[in-house]
Amino acid sequence: MSSENSSADDSSADDVQRVWDVVVVGAGPAGASAAYAAAVAGRRVLLLEKAELPRYKTCGGGIIGPSRDCLPPGFELPFRDRVHAVTFSHNGRFARTRRSKQMLFGLINRPEFDQQLVEHAQKAGAELRTGVTVQRVEQHGSSVPDRRTVAVVLQGGETVLARAVVGADGSASRIGAHVGVKLDQVDLGLEAEIPVPETVAEDWKGRVLIDWGPIPGSYGWVFPKGDTLTVGVISARGEGAATKRYLEDFIGRLGLAGFEPSISSGHLTRCRADDSPLSRGRVLVCGDAAGLLEPWTREGISFALRSGRLAGEWAVRIAEAHDAVDTRRQALNYAFAIKAGLGVEMSVGKRLLIAFERRPGLFHAGLTGLRPVWKAFMDITRGATSLGEIVRTRPMAQRALTALDRRQAGPAADAADAADVSS
Repeated sequence: MSSENSSADDSSADDVQRVWDVVVVGAGPAGASAAYAAAVAGRRVLLLEKAELPRYKTCGGGIIGPSRDCLPPGFELPFRDRVHAVTFSHNGRFARTRRSKQMLFGLINRPEFDQQLVEHAQKAGAELRTGVTVQRVEQHGSSVPDRRTVAVVLQGGETVLARAVVGADGSASRIGAHVGVKLDQVDLGLEAEIPVPETVAEDWKGRVLIDWGPIPGSYGWVFPKGDTLTVGVISARGEGAATKRYLEDFIGRLGLAGFEPSISSGHLTRCRADDSPLSRGRVLVCGDAAGLLEPWTREGISFALRSGRLAGEWAVRIAEAHDAVDTRRQALNYAFAIKAGLGVEMSVGKRLLIAFERRPGLFHAGLTGLRPVWKAFMDITRGATSLGEIVRTRPMAQRALTALDRRQAGPAADAADAADVSS
């Protein structure tokens, strides 16, 4: 029997019990992408969001090539600026600007971007409920009528039933806690939205600043968005006072201390451990809820969009599964798809972060002084390649990363480094 006929046979019973094919928790990029993917497949999809839309999110708002390539057909990006130049500095010093004739990436405001993604999911057939807080999910017990059903328990006691659930409820995910997501890296990002006069805005138009910071693994950014500059810094959690001081110093030396921010915010980004689960029974996690982001740059939008789309597609398969064996098979296939793509990029990013924490000057020198490094940066931001692809296909990149890895072992590896790079 085809899955379409099976779904039709189940529909009358499900209508009585109000069982959704897929319930997605969280309406950010990951959740909206999952809801869109499941709805396009013709399934009954409910998208739950605790806030009212549009809502602000702490995020630089950079849309790189992989993000653009994962958007629904017909999606028009609400760019506030298009970046053709990047100024790199090392804790405020050694600034150098590199330029590109082609656009490197675009800048958006998250409230507009997220709202538009949700609207595309709705047009595809997903139903949206906002102002709804999910307390927990249950896959066993009196609230679950059968083994093919998941109960999503809302604040106030209401229960929503689904054949599959996708957790996309952010870095402090309750669905992630249910799945048992384990974290390997937690960072603190601080950000200010600073309205500036036209003369200041014009100076930043089309150009961003990336500053390698004073705390190991930290960096700061300035992203122009019309009459507002998004200024932020990020570093490892546990360095809260130093991170706040870095942001204050960063804003001060940019000459922006005299302008009052319209919004000041903070956010924890969480990166999964290699052995962290991506599912439990009929529940999948994606995006920040799964700890999916690039560890070095902490870029998360493209990871959210890509993992959300995959989660939506596999949630449809799980919704159609008639027993625990098939459910498990589909969940494992989802995990394999994530690890084979995003997982490879995360692995390379983790290696780069470890090297960057110890030798930020090498990264600065490479990006500002070596054309192959700058070209790799341009290719990644445009979506022509990825970190994983560069390491896999370019022998020089493999050797350089191996040399950086060995440097973490200490001076004893120096001779091996020299031999490796010169060969």
